[in-house]
Amino acid sequence: MRLPDSVTGSFLVALGAAAAYGGWILPPVPGQPVGPNVFPLVIGTGLALCGLAIVFGIGHSFEEEEELIPLEHGQAVSPPPQGKLYGLRALLPPALLLFYVFAADRLGFIITAAIMVYVTSTALGAKWKLALPLAALSPFAIHLIFGKLLRVPLPAGLLPTPW
Repeated sequence: MRLPDSVTGSFLVALGAAAAYGGWILPPVPGQPVGPNVFPLVIGTGLALCGLAIVFGIGHSFEEEEELIPLEHGQAVSPPPQGKLYGLRALLPPALLLFYVFAADRLGFIITAAIMVYVTSTALGAKWKLALPLAALSPFAIHLIFGKLLRVPLPAGLLPTPW
């Protein structure tokens, strides 16, 4: 049985809201600007926003859904995947992880993360009109959250970091 996107998205919104609320009520550590309450707050808020995107169908094209082929026994199956490289998508996460390990120090976090986001989003079926702005903006958002707010050192690489 397949759950509708509205049920899945609503569950993610509720889960994200619970995590964000848990982070909100945790007391901050005296003398530290960022305490243990920030991580669940940031992750919960992001999860809730992703759930809202699923509920409202943002970034999903309903025309591209696979059609089900009915069988004679009343069951339905999806058609076999098309293309020679379809099975290689399973190798994408470890390949991107290796790419990050070897390229982050040389290229820097911003460039490496932009390449990873673009490759991942296009491999998941996003059009370049969505993948390109996502790849350009998400590394900067991650840099602001982790580099500036949480003070996690990120490799600069080729780009000087005036920000």
